[in-house]
Amino acid sequence: MLLLAAAKQTGLLAALVAAIMEVADPTIPGLNPPNPAVVMRLILTLLFLPVAGLARTWDLRSYTGTTLALVTGRERAFSQRYTERFLARLAHAGGAERLTEVVAKWTWELWETARPSSDQPTVPAFFYVDGHRKAVYSDVLVPRGPVGKLGGKILGCRELVVLHDAQGHPLLATTHRGDYHLTIGLPEMLRRYEQATGQTLMQRVVVDREGMAAEFLAQLQQEGRQVVTLLRSDQYEDEQSFQQVGEWQPWRSNRHGQVICEVAAARFALKRPDNASPPLEVEVALIRDWRKLLVVEGAGEATNVQDWQADLAPQQRCFWEEGWQALPVPPAPTTPKLIPVITTRSGMEAVELAQTYFRRWNCQENAIRDWLIPLNLDTNHGYAKEQVVNSELAKRQTVVQGRVQRLDRLAQASRVRLTDLQEQAQHLQEQAHVYEQQGIELSLQVTAFEAMGQTEERDYFPVKARQLAVDWEVRQRQAKLEKNAMRRQHLLSKCESYCQELRHVLRRQEDLEAQAREMYELDHAKDQIMTLFKVALANLGMWVRDHYFGESYQHCSWQRLLPFFKVSGRITTMEGEVQLEICAFNNRDLARDVEEVCRNVNTRGAILPDGRRLVMAVGERLRAHPLNAPLAQNG
Repeated sequence: MLLLAAAKQTGLLAALVAAIMEVADPTIPGLNPPNPAVVMRLILTLLFLPVAGLARTWDLRSYTGTTLALVTGRERAFSQRYTERFLARLAHAGGAERLTEVVAKWTWELWETARPSSDQPTVPAFFYVDGHRKAVYSDVLVPRGPVGKLGGKILGCRELVVLHDAQGHPLLATTHRGDYHLTIGLPEMLRRYEQATGQTLMQRVVVDREGMAAEFLAQLQQEGRQVVTLLRSDQYEDEQSFQQVGEWQPWRSNRHGQVICEVAAARFALKRPDNASPPLEVEVALIRDWRKLLVVEGAGEATNVQDWQADLAPQQRCFWEEGWQALPVPPAPTTPKLIPVITTRSGMEAVELAQTYFRRWNCQENAIRDWLIPLNLDTNHGYAKEQVVNSELAKRQTVVQGRVQRLDRLAQASRVRLTDLQEQAQHLQEQAHVYEQQGIELSLQVTAFEAMGQTEERDYFPVKARQLAVDWEVRQRQAKLEKNAMRRQHLLSKCESYCQELRHVLRRQEDLEAQAREMYELDHAKDQIMTLFKVALANLGMWVRDHYFGESYQHCSWQRLLPFFKVSGRITTMEGEVQLEICAFNNRDLARDVEEVCRNVNTRGAILPDGRRLVMAVGERLRAHPLNAPLAQNG
């Protein structure tokens, strides 16, 4: 009842009903003729499925509880067929896009505009964007990606892009195919949310290392946005990879007062894929985590046999003597793990930058775990598919085709060069043959001079000099021919290896085409609508927690609040109010807490969708009778 009153007081119900009536399709149940009352009851049924312990509309087939009938004001809950038909036709009518805009605007008005002016930040607030994948088990191939919940296993899945504010409120979630990357989804999410709310305040964004791409960061920086993220481990080696490293200062300590994390300011030049573009300069909060020590690479490797005795005293090196006692080798040199947090805008202190990023766990990761996943975020809705281009096959074929073109180009270049060398060799052979003929003629003349003993004659020396010059030219041509033959053999071997590899790559290309599977993309409209309902229900739970529960509940999760939402009791309806007498908990602390909730509800007021006031009181504990006892209320 509290969540039902919250849906009325926050304006969620009115906004959803109005949006659905705008995209009204006459084939949607309850909209022929348009009936807002029926639409509201169907919306409440879909919205409160997790409260009733149901994960999907299919579970309505075996549902025997009264919760859904109570919140919809009917004698019994809607059937599975009627509810599923409403959801399917709403998705077919394009309701997902309209409801996405409505929920975005509603969450903004709920948390940002309702905040007192004194609590408004003087600087733009940070928003947290992350991706969440939920596995889809299908007989056909659907776009795949690493599912974090299953240890990063590559499976067919849906990708959810989730937006949170700095207080951990889920503002919006959008559904995409499994191979959708966060570098594409983040700008689209910011644009969609700003367009829906009419605000341009999403200037400071925190994202995990999946958004660590130089061109992506440079694009957001040009748009005037500040991005905080982590460097990937393959983008740096050690502390020497950073410039202008400042003084290390303690950041975190354990319960014994020992410093476990240090932080220092630094700068880093992030290389971009286009070498013509200048590197992106970013500021870094460099963190040294002393809880995780890494062995220095190469430090523990011995270079020769005597290294294992280098630390021993001379009298302890006689291992062959009787009674020699072995001592442990000295520990390997270690270094603390580096965690580089970067930002694309200057002006943030290193400690503030580190705290801003690691607040992501409380603002987003824990919020998804404690609020959205208990509301069945990982449950899929809708398996309608249409055949699309196999993106995995297309990527592989692009790579293989690139290798084919490269190898073919290299082989052709080798053939051209080989032809040039063959022509050059033929030319050298012709020259060598000419010089050999000249050498033979000159040799005969020199032999005639020597046979007649005319080696001192004046005509002898020019002929002898010409013979020596021709012999030198012949040796030069032969040397060039030998070098040419070696180069031709080397080029022939390279051309052979290129052709051999080309045949294997062509075989791989044909195998890819033969083993290709048809890929189907899921229709995400139904899943997007149900995801929006789960986001809205999580915000309703947080709103009820902040308004009606005590201080000890201000940071609690959905599972801790669920017993208060599902507690049984007795309802008495009157003309202007609805009196709810709930059963007390067995636990004294919970009984005291529910009494405080009742006082807060009665003092601050709670209005139900029909306009009546909700009045709550704590009754007696539920007692069972040994005979003729009614079944306890469930669901």
